[in-house]
This record gives sequence, C-alpha cells and structure tokens, in this order.
Amino acid sequence: MSSMNADDHASTGRSAAAIDEIGFDILRVLRDNGRISIAALAQEVGISRASAYSRVEALTRAGVISGYSARVDTAKVGLGVSALVFCTIQPQSWHSFLSSVGELPDVESARVTTGEHDVMLIVRSVDVETMQSLVIGTIAALPEVTKLETVIVLGEIFRRPYVLPTDIPAREPISVETGLMGFTRTDPTRQTRV
Repeated sequence: MSSMNADDHASTGRSAAAIDEIGFDILRVLRDNGRISIAALAQEVGISRASAYSRVEALTRAGVISGYSARVDTAKVGLGVSALVFCTIQPQSWHSFLSSVGELPDVESARVTTGEHDVMLIVRSVDVETMQSLVIGTIAALPEVTKLETVIVLGEIFRRPYVLPTDIPAREPISVETGLMGFTRTDPTRQTRV
C-alpha cells in the first residue's frame, strides 16, 4: 500500500460530482461487474456503445471512477484474521503517522474518525500471533500513537465495494437531544426483557 498524500485527504467530505441517473446506472453495473465490456454495459444501461464509452471516460476523468480491482476473499488467500485498530494520534504528527501506516502492507485501510479516537485502521494477518506483533510491536510502538484500541473481527458478513447516493432510502428525520454523542438512545417505548 502506498502512503497517503494530500489529495487523498482532500477528497474526504468534498462535494459530489454532478451525476445523472444514467451515470448512477453505469456505476451500479460496474460495481457488480467491473470487467463488463462496453458493449454489454451499454446494453445493460440502455444507451449506445459510444455513449457508454464516453460516459465511462468522463466518470474516470472526473475522478468518480478511480480504478478497477479484483475482489479477493482474504481468508481464502491466507489472511484469516482481521482487526479494527483505533488510534489516538499526538497533535501535529498526522503526516508522519499516516506515512508510517501507509507503508505497512498489512494495513488495508486508514480512516480518520470522530469520537474518542482519531483514526481507524483495518488490518489483516495470517494468525493471531502475527496480528499481535503488528498491533503491539509495530502500530502501538509508533511515536505518534498515544492510545490504541483493537477489536478482532470474528466474521465478515458482507463488504460492499461502494455505496451510491441512489442506494440510500428516504428516512424520517428524528429529533436528537443536544449532546448525545457518546451513545444512541434506543426507542423508549421498546419492551425490555426482565
């Protein structure tokens, strides 16, 4: 994995590109089959081959499509242990921390978070001993890390390559009391077991 650069950070939270319904249809088809031919994509979406080609090119130029890759079952290739590693980072040391974890091949993903910790890492390993060595011997030993919490993943139910705005259903807005950031209150009318 290469180290993160300023462009990676700038992309978080930025405004969405203007994409029409056909663009979202193209992205949905590519999400399910990134190796589909342009002709088959055009047929699936209901547009001409030339239009499909130009639209995919435009989505790529705009940075909406950032690349293509194979989906790999990590357990089947020998990486049967995964964990979420939550790190609290010393102020003013973000660049060196992100550069260090970006060079670790066992770190699949690094995400800046709100709440108690600053960064969540998704890490993969061949066994628990190797995971322990990675988390305690490498990540926790980084001088930028002030606090670390690790959660071993017992099973992965599903993983989507990405979610589109058109996938999100309309939901009723809810009223949230001010200051409720540490927990989410359940429905107060819900019956509890005694």
